[in-house]
Amino acid sequence: MERTTCCIVGGGPAGVVLGLLLARSGVEVTVLEKHGDFLRDFRGDTVHPTTLHLLDDLGLAERLDELPQRRLNRVSVPVGPNDELFALGDFSRLKMKYNYIAMVPQWDFLDLLADAGKQEPCFDLRMNTEATELIREGGRVNGVRYRTSDGSTGELRATITVACDGRKSFVRTMPELGLQDFPTPMDVRWFRVPRHPDDPVGAIGLIRDRAFMAMLDRGDYFQVAQIIAKGTDAQGRNRPVEEFNADLVHKIPWLAGRDLVADWDDVKLLHVTLDRLRKWHVPGLLCIGDAAHAMSPVGGIGINLAVQDAVAAARYLAGPLREGRLERKHVAAVQRRRWPTTVLIQRLQRVIHDNVITPALHGEIDFGNTARLPLPLRATAKLPWLRKIPPYVLAYGAVRERPPEAALRP
Repeated sequence: MERTTCCIVGGGPAGVVLGLLLARSGVEVTVLEKHGDFLRDFRGDTVHPTTLHLLDDLGLAERLDELPQRRLNRVSVPVGPNDELFALGDFSRLKMKYNYIAMVPQWDFLDLLADAGKQEPCFDLRMNTEATELIREGGRVNGVRYRTSDGSTGELRATITVACDGRKSFVRTMPELGLQDFPTPMDVRWFRVPRHPDDPVGAIGLIRDRAFMAMLDRGDYFQVAQIIAKGTDAQGRNRPVEEFNADLVHKIPWLAGRDLVADWDDVKLLHVTLDRLRKWHVPGLLCIGDAAHAMSPVGGIGINLAVQDAVAAARYLAGPLREGRLERKHVAAVQRRRWPTTVLIQRLQRVIHDNVITPALHGEIDFGNTARLPLPLRATAKLPWLRKIPPYVLAYGAVRERPPEAALRP
């Protein structure tokens, strides 16, 4: 039997950020990650301005700058038969230090955070270690049982256990947490296509011919998110991949002549879910990030929200944990703080599902054949300051969380 002050289940962005902040605040932390490394593709590589500011506060900005990355400061949509690019949002108009989204491979980002954590004597990251069951005694959670990749098992007891292991977390089945699910109209296919130097830069949104795609500029390739009607992926994969590529060229003519998708195995599917727990905590347990609220990929803000959850959790829990005075009210304060932002963002995503994505998939919105810009875009064209609003929402969400003072570094 082992013991720690805070057991964090899941070594994703929320888990590693929380572990680093608590360890720097003098709290003993053990992070359990079931995989042996962070090398998993298409997990979301967007590092938003709030997270960039956080890394700056932690003294890690220079190390982040050394990582391979692409900076996106413009969101555009091709409009009309000539694909004239219209700027929907422009981060460069925001008067702040980090007025861009950094596209950083998530494994590099997590390695950076993990390396910073390993420099703290209170931080313990255990790879190849999967939490399999909560230790529940006397009406509270007292830690987890785990299994390592070599088959050995053990118990890790803790003052508080924090679930950061995503939307498939086993703790979400606890009936007292009350999982609330919202229907979604789509799933997402992720794949890559080559990018040439004279191609558009930034993030490109494409709505035409009953298709909705987002293309993220990664330098020598585009990372493409193709939104499809929910449950239709298997039917589409019955076609030869050559037909899939031909359809891409039809919708994006400037991709003609390039080697596109070689095999259907190169097209990854994300089953989109949108849900949240009504209650994020029980005695001895807290859920944050996707474990508390699975977000739609609309806006690409899921990672940013998870990191902000971790920052808020560290601020509320660090002092009580360090001083041995943690109470239920401290844990409940995390949900109280993050709940309004979660509800607001999910509500906005549902509005976009209903009023943009579903009509686009049904052919009711088509920017390729439009002779006149939709009213919101016309307003943006006449009032350029409106272009600040979408980037600001993506950059900061509803509120920016501040880390504990003890975790900051010059």
